Amino acid sequence: MALDVDAIRAQIPALKSGTARFDAPGGTQTPQPVIDAVAEVLAAPLANRGQFTEGERNADRIVTQARAALGDLLGADPRGVVFGRSATQLAYDLARTLAKEWGPGDEVVVTRLEHDSNIRPWTQAAEAVGATVRWADFDPATGELLPEHVEAVLSPRTRLVAVTAASNLIGTMPDLPALARLAHGAGALLHVDAVHYASHAAVDLAALGADTLVCSPYKFLGPHLGVLAARPEFLRTLRPDKLLPSSDAVPERFELGTLPYELLAGARAAVDFLADLVPGAPGGRRERLLASFAALEAHEDALRERIERGLAELGGITVYSRAARRTPTLLFTVAGLSPVEVHRMLAERGVDAPAGSFYAVEAARRLGLGDEGGVRVGLAPYSSADDVDRLLTALGGLPR
Repeated sequence: MALDVDAIRAQIPALKSGTARFDAPGGTQTPQPVIDAVAEVLAAPLANRGQFTEGERNADRIVTQARAALGDLLGADPRGVVFGRSATQLAYDLARTLAKEWGPGDEVVVTRLEHDSNIRPWTQAAEAVGATVRWADFDPATGELLPEHVEAVLSPRTRLVAVTAASNLIGTMPDLPALARLAHGAGALLHVDAVHYASHAAVDLAALGADTLVCSPYKFLGPHLGVLAARPEFLRTLRPDKLLPSSDAVPERFELGTLPYELLAGARAAVDFLADLVPGAPGGRRERLLASFAALEAHEDALRERIERGLAELGGITVYSRAARRTPTLLFTVAGLSPVEVHRMLAERGVDAPAGSFYAVEAARRLGLGDEGGVRVGLAPYSSADDVDRLLTALGGLPR
């Protein structure tokens, strides 16, 4: 069933500005139901979680509903859903916790394809305890991160493999189940950065083979916070640093301080919005989310192919998003112009397509682009064919 893009766009106030937005990989625009959910929490009685006062009950309900919603989105047990300020913060916290059991002779594997938030927390934690960091490369000619790239750096001493489910820079989607089998075969954990992936594809924690996984609701129509998902049985084996009087229950032992209840309500509302992208789809929320993501992938892939054809016809443009399986995210450069110049000129024409390495600095360097990176075009549920035509027209009008 096709998405009703006009109906989706009508619920997103920021789109009234008229800009053709291709900046979704850096954060999507917010639907009115999500805005309303945040506002309603702030307008109602609110207190620390409990059961005696209305404010306490409101807070407890918000947290419970948010965990259930993110569990449905990620195919995870809600009891293993942890909230934090950002995916980066959660990765750092997890890395420091796991590294308590690492030492000299242990090894950690990271890849060159990653956002830096899936590199530096692990490399810094390893270095702090004397463990060794091993780097898995990707093929810059194709953008592919293949199982053999990771297998080449695994050993019986590997304790953890950190890998992206989808590159936020060039969209590459590695074969995660194959990588999970390799990591687990070596006796290692697999940590998955699904921040970019969860915006475009249905997530299933167990099917991907991830022991831990992070995502960010503001990448899929929600507010700014981070989410970590894992099996609750695994989380019970970990002892994170925490305040003495704070709960030792799972997942609460991983959540520092009072949760941002209004943002959790917004995250729940974003999941519900995604679940209703295909009105009338049968089943519970998880089933409706699967239907929505199937329709979303078809919509975004069609627009991505339209952009790719248009870029090829323009000439003078080098596209670096080449993997066989990839998200609707294209990184490119324009001959004779710096990425920042292209960004500025497109903005002057009402098209938002940002430039940079987008924190995937290792990948940008491996592609030969340096820290300057390229121009990134990314799609979202509200992206339209008219947006694509405006992008291609604007690019065709750039001075060469």
